[in-house]
Amino acid sequence: MAINTEQQTIIRQADRSDAASIAGIYNHYVAETVVTFDEQSISTEEMARRVEEVQAASLPWLVAEHDDRVVGYAYASPWKRRAAYRFSVEITVYLDPNHLGRKLGTKLYSELFAILRSTRAHVVIGGIALPNDASVALHEKFGMHKVAVFEEVGFKFNRWIDVGYWERTL
Repeated sequence: MAINTEQQTIIRQADRSDAASIAGIYNHYVAETVVTFDEQSISTEEMARRVEEVQAASLPWLVAEHDDRVVGYAYASPWKRRAAYRFSVEITVYLDPNHLGRKLGTKLYSELFAILRSTRAHVVIGGIALPNDASVALHEKFGMHKVAVFEEVGFKFNRWIDVGYWERTL
């Protein structure tokens, strides 16, 4: 299912052919930021495996495509593997740094939340490396509220990083 939004941006389900573009976006954040705790670039093959794993769990992995180019993505993954967590998902969004400020995160999350409401998901969780005002604002825009901060749980670029968790019941 794809929806048309302003300026020729389409939100659609990812497929294997998107893996290189997705990895390119993600690897910028690996190399330049603390928003992900991966420290080594992810190969196209590894990204394809990650997409397939999410989709095999019957969860959405969406891409934003602008002028036939993937410029962002969002997905929901199982929160934890144990059975009692089966109704909880963790969401994330990444945008091409050249396409920030265009409401792509809002468009991706709007579609992601719509899909999740039609599934058996009950709680949506988002983890945010702090500080990150833009990500906090995006999650709170979708009715998520802060429930925890784990202090200094990540170490990247020679510094300790806190991670906050936001959640929402659907």
